[in-house]
Amino acid sequence: MAVVLLTGMSGAGKSTVLAELARAGHAVLDTDVGGWIERVPVPGGSEHEPLWRADRITALLDAHGGGHLFLAGTVANQGRFYARFDAVVLLSAPVDVLLARMSTRTDNPFGRTAAERAEIARDVAAVEPLLRPGATVEIDTRRPVDEVVDAVLAVAHACGASG
Repeated sequence: MAVVLLTGMSGAGKSTVLAELARAGHAVLDTDVGGWIERVPVPGGSEHEPLWRADRITALLDAHGGGHLFLAGTVANQGRFYARFDAVVLLSAPVDVLLARMSTRTDNPFGRTAAERAEIARDVAAVEPLLRPGATVEIDTRRPVDEVVDAVLAVAHACGASG
């Protein structure tokens, strides 16, 4: 069965899609929660870059034995694991849609301040183009959530059927 990474910018719908997949009985993992990420200093600066803990991600993928597994996250070192995924699904939406979602979500305060909103806009311009070439498919999340989930499942089923 397929191991699928859902990636994309903040507000693209990764958590929403994961929740629906979990409700349908699929194995899911939000890598933003539960110690899957470590913050590593950026060389020459005072900033920190969130990266997947390679040991934990590797162990998870090594141990996965059956059924579809859906992971969600967007970190600088995710490409290191692309060969381990059957598909990489880029969830996307225009920046105005992302910002509107960020202003109304209740489970995460990120994206409410002017500085965070500017950071999101910069990330969409700088990071999303880097994600696109590694994606198996891009899904526009302006569609209804059930259609997005169906599209993600279609990708997983196609990968699972092909090996």
